[in-house]
Amino acid sequence: MIIHPFGGKTQTFETEFAGKKLTIETGKLAFLADGAVTVRYGDTVVLATAVVAREPKPDQDFFPLLIDYEERMYAAGKISGSRFIKREGRPSEKAILTARLIDRPIRPLFPKGYRNDVQVVVTTLSVDGEHEPDVLGMIAASSALMLTGAPFQGPVAGMRIGEKDGELVAYPTVSEQEGSKLNLTIAGTADAIMMVEAGAQEISEETMVDAFELALKTWQPVIELQQEMAKALNVKPQEFDLFRADEDLAEKISDFLEGKLGADVRHSDGLKREDVLAELRKLVIDEFGPLPAEMEDDKERFPLGVVKTAFTSVIDAEIRRAILEDAERPDKRKTTEVRPISGDTSVLPRAHGSAIFTRGTTQALSVATLAPISYAQLIDTMEEDTTKRYMHHYNFPPYSTGEARPLRSTGRREIGHGALAERALEPMLPAVEEFPYAMRVVSEILSSNGSTSMASVCGSTLSLMDAGVPLTRPVAGIAMGLMIDKSKSDTYVILSDIQGAEDFAGDMDFKVAGTSEGITALQMDIKVTGITLEIMRAALAQAREGREHIMGKMLEILPEVRPELSEFAPRITKVVINPDKIKEVIGKGGETIQKITGETGAQIDIEDDGLIMIYSDDVKAAERAKNWIESIVAEPEVGKIYDATVVKIMDFGAFVEFMPGREGLVHVSQLADHRVEDVSDEISEGDSIRVKLVEKDDRGRYNLSKKAAQQE
Repeated sequence: MIIHPFGGKTQTFETEFAGKKLTIETGKLAFLADGAVTVRYGDTVVLATAVVAREPKPDQDFFPLLIDYEERMYAAGKISGSRFIKREGRPSEKAILTARLIDRPIRPLFPKGYRNDVQVVVTTLSVDGEHEPDVLGMIAASSALMLTGAPFQGPVAGMRIGEKDGELVAYPTVSEQEGSKLNLTIAGTADAIMMVEAGAQEISEETMVDAFELALKTWQPVIELQQEMAKALNVKPQEFDLFRADEDLAEKISDFLEGKLGADVRHSDGLKREDVLAELRKLVIDEFGPLPAEMEDDKERFPLGVVKTAFTSVIDAEIRRAILEDAERPDKRKTTEVRPISGDTSVLPRAHGSAIFTRGTTQALSVATLAPISYAQLIDTMEEDTTKRYMHHYNFPPYSTGEARPLRSTGRREIGHGALAERALEPMLPAVEEFPYAMRVVSEILSSNGSTSMASVCGSTLSLMDAGVPLTRPVAGIAMGLMIDKSKSDTYVILSDIQGAEDFAGDMDFKVAGTSEGITALQMDIKVTGITLEIMRAALAQAREGREHIMGKMLEILPEVRPELSEFAPRITKVVINPDKIKEVIGKGGETIQKITGETGAQIDIEDDGLIMIYSDDVKAAERAKNWIESIVAEPEVGKIYDATVVKIMDFGAFVEFMPGREGLVHVSQLADHRVEDVSDEISEGDSIRVKLVEKDDRGRYNLSKKAAQQE
């Protein structure tokens, strides 16, 4: 224990976690934060700080929790590879996704109505390259919150599960993940699962549940360690107030709407249902909301925001009641029923691949673009120095929800949904040797009413198939919902293909993507304090049925991959040369390769092993570039006739370039079938002549004959 000058104490808590020592230390760093810990595993160290405001923000209608994950290049002993920016700037995509991973299991564990500002900052101080810091960041964030005394119903622990050679591996190292068929990041409490994020190579539902179970078992020592720490430090609970919609007002609104709910808020046409709700909302505001300044009456009036919140709570309660008691969803579907599906492909004339996928009133336009492999994205982060050849980007404009609001830069939600669809499709992409293209898919969400991320998975599959990308198998996705009876926790209903109202009123959003052979991606968010393995098992089984139905509809839209690429997509011509010849193709200072690309318009990528890929949508240009390259690397053949250029005149003959970079001598006696007195009488520098290679002498010099070429 270290005693600090101001009286603080450093205390260390240790446990075994997935076979190795995990250490939580507090009291040494960040003294003024309400809670601060460092977590160490191997040589990976993360610092987490938590600060909780003492006063609530009752004017807000949401919990103001902010979780930031800060990457530091020094943690890996690196300086940014950018020539112009060396300081860390905007968070990388990996950092944003990690912040979301930490946020999602923590947010539901604060009581509903808590309005105090809470900020958690997780900073990576050291990375050993084997133990990834995201899981440790979850543990550190939870530990820091445990020290604040805030009403956090933790602790929470995180875990990564891999699968290799048929065996599940808890918290695999980076090297152990190579060849793994599963990359599952999961978090939860002592007895329940809070968050799931996974990429997989067609893993079965049974294996996935086994992975959940292994994670739940493996993180127990970390849960106990955090509890031990909070007890040892005698953490004092903070006093707090909860903001709830006025319960008396909600009851009055419920009485006012009696006879107006029921069938009126359940309609097979979602748009008509929204019209009904808008009319009911107006009636409620007129009855209970504030009056204009010039008007008054003797009724009790409430602030507009309070009335809207109370109205929403009444509608949500009715949705839950109808599903749990009457087994009736807002649009009158059965619990396992998927909304009507339609779609189309090749909808954009110049795009390499395009598709519209519509499910109910959710609609995604996905557009695929192919480019040379050199267009792969460069990744330069604290943990990675690599490239990414497949990119999926998700856009969520305000008109998709019927709103008018300013367009801003890409948010965390868009990045998260894009990454989910990217993970879902990546295992099914062809190998780079088979299909050496960089691929980008953009999903524009045109209409949003639940499950837009899974619509983007389906639309992206169709757009890639439309572009002629030879996927191993098509991928479909579905979002599952959950309603748990709060009075009887063992009573619940799982919903297939949830829409917006069910998401808002429900307890879970569980996205499952996969092929006919298994799961390729998962993502689960919940609003309750945990989901049991029993519920997870049932949700996965029901999701498989829904996924199979959606896949059938997708294959009706486009039964198989297009046999040919779009006429606007670049074609690839391959040439394999001796790696020793690469420098000849490139030329001094890149002069030769620049001349080839400049004159043919083709783009050329050269690999270290001698594979040259020529990209062009002009077949003749590609062929010309190929012939040019082959002529550079070709070996001269004795007896072959060449078109040559005279480069230098001498008294005894002329030197000519008969192949790119290859020169030889045409002796004066070989210029013509008659005696030549002066070489300049026959040829001049710059002339094009036909010559025959007659000899390569023992010193590697080439002797050519214009006379022999003329005779042939």
